[in-house]
Amino acid sequence: MKTAVQVTMYLHESDKWHQILQTLRNENVAGASAFHAVAGFTGRNGVHTAGLVEAGGNLPVVIIFVDFEEHVRRVLPKIKHLAPHRLIVRENVVIEQGNLD
Repeated sequence: MKTAVQVTMYLHESDKWHQILQTLRNENVAGASAFHAVAGFTGRNGVHTAGLVEAGGNLPVVIIFVDFEEHVRRVLPKIKHLAPHRLIVRENVVIEQGNLD
């Protein structure tokens, strides 16, 4: 088992989540995924839910990526400016299966 760092970014559809994901790819991060929510809220705001047609980009998008501490420390400053004022959480995790190569 190895330890790594998992970073979770809580964004809106209107944020630059595509660009963040591409930056993570370009920086050779071990793994990253973006999840589009059907409902959710950020901060103390009301709940937004998906309808047949959504406008305004208020639905949540969550990006989660995992890598070793040194790599996260180097990459995180490069993506923070793409999501100013958004919640970013980082936590130490244990790799139970698979690897980050």
